Amino acid sequence: MKPVSAGLCERCNHTSNKKGPSTVTPFSAAQRSRVTMLDVAERAGVSKASVSRFIGDDRALLSDAIAQRIEQAISELGYRPNQMARGLKRGRTRLIGMLVADIRNPYSIAVMHGVETACRQHGYSLVVCNTDRCDEQERLHLAALRSYNIEGLIVNTLGHHLDQLLELQAEMPLVLVDRKVEPLHSDLVGLDNPAAVRMAVEHLQQQGYRDVLLVSEAVDGTSSRLERLDSFHAEIAQRPALTGKVLELDADLHSHLQTFLEKPGPRAVFCANGVAALACASALKALGCTLFDDVGLIALDDLDWYPLVGNGITALAQPTEAIGASAFDCLLKRLRGDTAPTRRLDFLPQLIIRGSTQLPVGAGLPAIAVYQTKQ
Repeated sequence: MKPVSAGLCERCNHTSNKKGPSTVTPFSAAQRSRVTMLDVAERAGVSKASVSRFIGDDRALLSDAIAQRIEQAISELGYRPNQMARGLKRGRTRLIGMLVADIRNPYSIAVMHGVETACRQHGYSLVVCNTDRCDEQERLHLAALRSYNIEGLIVNTLGHHLDQLLELQAEMPLVLVDRKVEPLHSDLVGLDNPAAVRMAVEHLQQQGYRDVLLVSEAVDGTSSRLERLDSFHAEIAQRPALTGKVLELDADLHSHLQTFLEKPGPRAVFCANGVAALACASALKALGCTLFDDVGLIALDDLDWYPLVGNGITALAQPTEAIGASAFDCLLKRLRGDTAPTRRLDFLPQLIIRGSTQLPVGAGLPAIAVYQTKQ
């Protein structure tokens, strides 16, 4: 046989300099796909039903000796059961769908990780669909998720396609994350927004700031953003020593921040989420602002880059892992037959104080509070 001096990498089509034949495994992928349950049964000397029990939920019905023979036959033949086909046959796919508005949003990623971890711990797989804030994509993804025969759905979008969502809700459990979708009567898991805003405003007032600018992504009907805006107005109204204003990112951020910086007294920006925090930090730097001597900054969510900006951005950290895990737990309870009234789980954030809200000694600086919104 002629030795092979070079070949193509199957993954990237780059030339490989390995000499000689590649490592040979006992069974190629094609061979494994041709191995059937009947082949395993014949190798193990048992019935096909016994093999089915072994790879299903009835392994305990088999004796240790039979189970050991089947396990050895599976290993020798390289058999891989088609779990999807088995699930469809039994009416169970063990697939959970998750619909997110923007998978690039750090909040969405963190919550999704919590959901996926909980799924894995309970033997489920997660199918994630990103709408990219596009109504048409949401419609297509909902149709696709239905065709996948998912057993339950976790929704983190505005839910503009109510007809499809209502149809799905009639067929399976559905849990909302962070955002209410009327008129869906489903469990809702998210942040205690009034408490989070109260913690932020109280902290800024205690630190000596007197003027606060709340910066949020466009509300666009998002219930969590509306709750934060309403709570901010309520907190400011209860504190005569504070003045506050709300700014949405769709506006001319640079010019509004410039005007805010020109105001006398200690100022702070309160950001509604990581998206708002990044936009504000970038704009303040472009304006030549000395972070955080000229202005204070506090943000909802605690992202990896916050400690790296100046002497660190003070944050209200959301327990995103717990939010994701709780969303799946609510779904799992419904899958198991829980018929209790719909519940709302509101988690408290953790205030992490860094240098961005440390008013310089003797400084009468205005503080900018960046209001951070999820998504």
